[in-house]
Amino acid sequence: MAQVSLRPQKTAMLVAQRIVADINRRGNRAGDRLPPEKAMLDTYEVGRGTLRESLRFLELQGVLSLKPGPGGGPVVQRPDATSLATALTLLLQFENAPFRTVAEARAGLEPMMARLAAQRMSDEQLAELKSSVDRMRENLDDQGVFLTENRRFHDLVARGSGNAMFGYLVDALLRVLDSSAIGVDYPEARRGAVHKAHLRVYQALAERSPEASETAMAGHLDEYLRYAERKFPEALAAPVVWGSA
Repeated sequence: MAQVSLRPQKTAMLVAQRIVADINRRGNRAGDRLPPEKAMLDTYEVGRGTLRESLRFLELQGVLSLKPGPGGGPVVQRPDATSLATALTLLLQFENAPFRTVAEARAGLEPMMARLAAQRMSDEQLAELKSSVDRMRENLDDQGVFLTENRRFHDLVARGSGNAMFGYLVDALLRVLDSSAIGVDYPEARRGAVHKAHLRVYQALAERSPEASETAMAGHLDEYLRYAERKFPEALAAPVVWGSA
């Protein structure tokens, strides 16, 4: 059987990996400056073009920001789900996948996250979740606040699962499935229904019931899908397109 040869990684990518390893080794935090260009050229023994390609790649991934001018240079940042959302969007676009794909993924994943969150969420996280539910209730006449709290609620449950992968994945999916971008509208009556669903999920989590939390979240997302299918089928059927948000 013939052995498949793997394509060697570009030098710039290997250097980028070394830079990240050194950031971790030194314990650098967001806001810390990395060594100047001359020192990095000596450390990694590459040309200026290769080093700058490595740094640019890390900037695009949200690991660094590159400050221009005297006293500038690479500064450590904390990456978020932006790059993951972009990668998912591009993958889905080349599959000609509709927005329904993302909604169905959430419906499959988030009930499991709620089950874990019931067991792992801290009291502080529960208090923050309660504040999101309360703020949504107090601002049902404001769709902007509603959309902000809707995202915040689902982010908090995902983070509360204690699984970092779920936290970043839901953040990325919500960036792709931005309701205002795909044309799903929420009249005030619908916002009230969403608030009640969030309250049910919160109450189940506060009771530390994995089964009730999973059921409440599944019911909430199923209700959303049925609403969108009934009122905005063309939005769910629209293909995911990078830059549509």
